[in-house]
Amino acid sequence: MPLIMGMSVLLGCQFIGELLVRALSVPVPGPVMGMVVLLIGLMIRGRVPGALRLAGEGLLRYLTLLFVPAGVGIMVHFGLIGADIWVLLVTLVVSTALTIVVTAKVLDSLARRRSGGEEA
Repeated sequence: MPLIMGMSVLLGCQFIGELLVRALSVPVPGPVMGMVVLLIGLMIRGRVPGALRLAGEGLLRYLTLLFVPAGVGIMVHFGLIGADIWVLLVTLVVSTALTIVVTAKVLDSLARRRSGGEEA
């Protein structure tokens, strides 16, 4: 029963995210907005309920299976990917570097705030 409750919470958040995206015409995928809804709910609650933890751990255990369709897509569309390989590589490198820089800045800011503004 806890697993069903946890999955229901996850699917409910995704559904709310889909409704928000369609109602507000936001250019964000519904599941991403659903994760934001879930995050806000967890921040308000202050902890992760046991049922939600059980469902999340169950999904994470089989996360690698979710990469199978992407791998098949790469093999099927290898010629199409090869035509734009340089654009894809530059995009991957730039986006990865940007993510690392933003993460470092946020971590530095949070570390300074936690230490009371002192230099680390």
